[in-house]
Amino acid sequence: MNLTSIIAVASGGAIGATLRLLMNGYTNKHFIHVLPLGTLAVNLIGSLLIGILFAYFHFSTSFSPQFKTFMITGILGALTTYSTFAIESFFLLQSGQYLHAFANMALNLFGSIFLAGFGYLIIMQIYK
Repeated sequence: MNLTSIIAVASGGAIGATLRLLMNGYTNKHFIHVLPLGTLAVNLIGSLLIGILFAYFHFSTSFSPQFKTFMITGILGALTTYSTFAIESFFLLQSGQYLHAFANMALNLFGSIFLAGFGYLIIMQIYK
């Protein structure tokens, strides 16, 4: 690891965290809350994008390792959030909203895995 990689992650992280803040603010303002939709949205979108980028970077040699780190670890790592998903699920359980808690857990976990795989496979088919 070198200073360039650290700067790439830090700058990408600033962008990803800001995007998460904006998306959470938007969903909190415009949607009725049954589930923590902001966290769900960033996790699903980030998972789709990471699948797409992993596949695309597999075929493309025109991007530096630092750019890949900037995008995947920096932006998408900060955009998505496992810890917020965990505490929001805990609070739903603690308040007795078991159905909402398990729906939130299932949508975040299985939705993220599905969309990461979907994004990856779509790009792999395009570049096949």
